[in-house]
Amino acid sequence: MAFPEPGLYRTTVAHPKAADAIPADRLVYVGKRGEDGAFVVVPHYNEHNRWFWREPTTDVDDASWGESLVALPAEGFYTLPRTLTFEGGGRWLENAVVQLGYDRAGQGIVFVAERRPVDTNALFFSDRGQRIDDALLFALRWAPILPVRDAPGTATH
Repeated sequence: MAFPEPGLYRTTVAHPKAADAIPADRLVYVGKRGEDGAFVVVPHYNEHNRWFWREPTTDVDDASWGESLVALPAEGFYTLPRTLTFEGGGRWLENAVVQLGYDRAGQGIVFVAERRPVDTNALFFSDRGQRIDDALLFALRWAPILPVRDAPGTATH
């Protein structure tokens, strides 16, 4: 059986053996279990617009269910492919740096980068974002920005 590649997905149908825990329209992470298997897990908590995961995991042992998953872009930093204009005024410009996150249903949310009047040269991201449709979600352009804890030469503990 071919397993989905590790990554983020949106379910389109409930898991055949865990429908209550993993319903349709749910953000999930699929991981590998050795050479011969895969598991799926639902998000546990969200911090700084990123999901964190923990037990319990459920085996992906149904090929048709695995094929029903919609692969999603990784959480992280992207640029907008076009200007977004909002009801009531306001807009985010094309090429603006945004952080991509998701709600529990696997719908994309972008958080625009802002500079604050402080003495550091840093971008800040709000905890309030804008839901986006799949057309924009899949058109976002990856921006190779490393979080501080992953940047070369920084401590990770």
